[in-house]
Amino acid sequence: MPHTNPPSLTIVYPMFNEEETVEELLNETVAYLSRHYPDYEVVVVDDASTDSTGAILDRMSAGNPRINVIHHAGNHSLGGALKSGFSAATKSLVLYSDADFPFDLHEIPRAFRAIRRADIMSAYRHDRHSEGWWRTFQSYVYNLLLHLLFGLHLRDVNFAFKLFRLEALRKLDLKSEGSFIDAEILIRALRQKMRIVQIGVDYFPRTRGSSTLTSLPVVLRMLKEMIRLSPELHRLKKESCTAHTIRVTTAKPRPPQNTGS
Repeated sequence: MPHTNPPSLTIVYPMFNEEETVEELLNETVAYLSRHYPDYEVVVVDDASTDSTGAILDRMSAGNPRINVIHHAGNHSLGGALKSGFSAATKSLVLYSDADFPFDLHEIPRAFRAIRRADIMSAYRHDRHSEGWWRTFQSYVYNLLLHLLFGLHLRDVNFAFKLFRLEALRKLDLKSEGSFIDAEILIRALRQKMRIVQIGVDYFPRTRGSSTLTSLPVVLRMLKEMIRLSPELHRLKKESCTAHTIRVTTAKPRPPQNTGS
């Protein structure tokens, strides 16, 4: 069987006040990618952190030219940070995740295999009850709302494990500044007849720092952006036929491995 080189990969990490996790995260990411995907870059967007996140990132990028740090002068929220990171990506595949280790890096090969037949891979969590019933309920309601309003037949829309072909990502005219960005990505992709696959992964809840995704200001901003962008997204639906969404059924992944060794 002929040998094929591994694909080139950009990983985008949006960050705000992640001083407790950033160094470990980047060390593990670089160690894993260096072993398995040598043509890589890590784009980190410091979204105007008020702790030492920016200083840690500058120190780490000075020692590794593959770590590209973007500093925002003001806080742009998740959508603004992701758009900056996506614009800086140069590799053939672009992966986006959070700074809180939500999945095992050894899931990346499964994502690569899945995207062979698609333009975007959007992962979902096998079991997220460890987050508590309230956050699980909020996610259920939000995903149901996206289904009813936009016909989005996808699971766990806001989970921060998505993989894109660079050429597909460049075609998305993203406008969200807040956490509606995840849904906007998938809705615009389907309006453009892109193929989306999903795989299930084991989920690791945040153990350090704090998540703001379910805070009232973030939720309200997400709903406001949904309302603001709804006319445009519905107009795009009228201009295109329904895209074909592929569901990938996979076996439950192996137990998590230590990605830092």
